[in-house]
Amino acid sequence: MPALPPDQPAKAPPDAAARRAAPPVICYPDGTLPRPDLALYARARAGAEKTAEMLVPPREARCFRVAAGQFLRISCPEGSQVGDLNLWAAGDLSERFFSGKTRALHGTHVGVGDRLWSCLPWLRPMATITTDSLGWYGVDADGAGVHDVIGTRCDPYTNALLTGGQYHHHCHSNLIRALAAETGLTPDAAEPHVHDVLNLFMCTGFTRDTQRYFTKASPARAGDHVEFFAEIDLLGALSACPWGDCGTNSPATATCHPLMVEILAPAPGALSGWRSPAPAPYDRSHGL
Repeated sequence: MPALPPDQPAKAPPDAAARRAAPPVICYPDGTLPRPDLALYARARAGAEKTAEMLVPPREARCFRVAAGQFLRISCPEGSQVGDLNLWAAGDLSERFFSGKTRALHGTHVGVGDRLWSCLPWLRPMATITTDSLGWYGVDADGAGVHDVIGTRCDPYTNALLTGGQYHHHCHSNLIRALAAETGLTPDAAEPHVHDVLNLFMCTGFTRDTQRYFTKASPARAGDHVEFFAEIDLLGALSACPWGDCGTNSPATATCHPLMVEILAPAPGALSGWRSPAPAPYDRSHGL
């Protein structure tokens, strides 16, 4: 059968309405997943003390380390600002945050009680969201929510394709520089370890007519914050996006602010009985 011309839409079959009416099925029912003990985490957080803090400058990225059982707090100290977050297992860069599986298990936007999962073959919780000052936002009239795992980080390759320009402070490049500085890797060696991010404070969705990914100005304000409980020893990198609150398409006109990273350690014994999660129990034989 010859292909249709590009400008000619396919003709709907007689049973088109019935096909469209097929009921949706959740791909990964999560009823059997272990639930985080948020009450335990809350008690541990109540007595936790700050052990480190770091200010991430606008249009730059910085790395930090969080031990298993500690809390990570990321906040907007001065004004609305989107942050692109990468996570790795502290001892093995091969185990890293898996945004696609996190999206499949929890949804396009994450909040309190959701977990950030690592990639295959580990597939275990790296961190659990315990506090979110923007939890009130929900889904707005445009279908947008906050803290998404649907977009990637902004990068210079896409920018060069779309504009022909060279810009070096995209989050992808920022994260490469930060990881190289932290680990001693060359930028070329660090780049393959930079991966799809959690877009903190970013307000995003898909247009209803064409299903195009969109951003709108973040609802975050000075003082807004998200906290995570580290389920394993973590190396993190956070970029203060050059698009600021992502309410504009141009980094040249965006107002950018720093982001604050704080690490808090619970009191000894506050997590009695808690253990880091083991990797997924699949035997890795793959039928061979």
